[in-house]
Amino acid sequence: MSDFHALKISSVDALTPNAVALTFEIPDNLKDIFSFKAGQYITLKQNVNGEEVRRAYSISSAPSSGKITIGIKKVPNGTFSVYANETIKAGDVIDVMSPEGRFVFENDSTPKNIAAFAAGSGITPIMSIAETVLESHADNIFVLVFGNQSLQETMYLLAIQELQNKYTNRFFVRYIYSRSQEENALFGRIETSTVNFIIKNKFKETDFDAFYLCGPEEMINTVSDTLKNNGVSEDKILFELFTSSDAEDTLAEDLEGKTQVEVTVDDENYSFTMDKKSLVLDAVLKEDIDAPYSCQGGVCSSCIARITEGKAEMVKNQILTDAEVAEGLILTCQAHPLTPTLKVDYDDV
Repeated sequence: MSDFHALKISSVDALTPNAVALTFEIPDNLKDIFSFKAGQYITLKQNVNGEEVRRAYSISSAPSSGKITIGIKKVPNGTFSVYANETIKAGDVIDVMSPEGRFVFENDSTPKNIAAFAAGSGITPIMSIAETVLESHADNIFVLVFGNQSLQETMYLLAIQELQNKYTNRFFVRYIYSRSQEENALFGRIETSTVNFIIKNKFKETDFDAFYLCGPEEMINTVSDTLKNNGVSEDKILFELFTSSDAEDTLAEDLEGKTQVEVTVDDENYSFTMDKKSLVLDAVLKEDIDAPYSCQGGVCSSCIARITEGKAEMVKNQILTDAEVAEGLILTCQAHPLTPTLKVDYDDV
């Protein structure tokens, strides 16, 4: 379930003064395992300063490229992002989990008009999606709205320009900078007026088939709400959070007492007792059970499992649909047990 594979880094390329692109060498015997859809991510595992660190990063290369590249922006006081930008070099080996994620572009060979709103490092999966959309059909159109602090901090700027040159009449980009005035760019942040400018002015004659949103939660909420207010159906809006607001741990149920838990991972069953005040994933990891996980913040989907007996409630959920929750799926990193017994299956998802 949470199998990692040791992959060698074939190249480390600077994207900005504070961001790098890591490209992994995929051996022939692992090519099937590491095949992916545009928009998916990989989870890395590495010991940094004597501590195991796991991080999820979106794949920025297109599936057609035959390679896996990720972009990592240095986060102040970050652990792995600083390590990646300052220490990692070509030839290093990192443990990598096979690609996963639901924020994907599914190509059905019919013409598509796609728009994307990205901020900062939220551009990484959008790069893979944009290239895949543009190359998959000669009539496909892709509109990108990309927000950054400045031109210098714009990840994948050269790659975006190359796509513009290659797909002159089908790839359109609108840059927005919050800390610098640049020619042919908007000033400020991606907000309601930005979305309205794109869909009601600049591309008012374009009927978009889907909107991809990636970046901070506030930006995603603003864009999503504005699109809905303009009559865009919710099923056309796909999003991937790169940062999420902290949620207060307030549930309707009483969290006093303990729960007897049975967990299934890789066809192995484990039993233990946990406090209801604890999160399921935290308790699982405390028992040294090798369950899949990455962000531990409800942003990725690595720790999804199915409840087969009992009940649990999530502190926050911005990934699973109402139908999936009704089927018993949970984000174990966000779930508290509510019943005396709880059975969770990581294999049945």
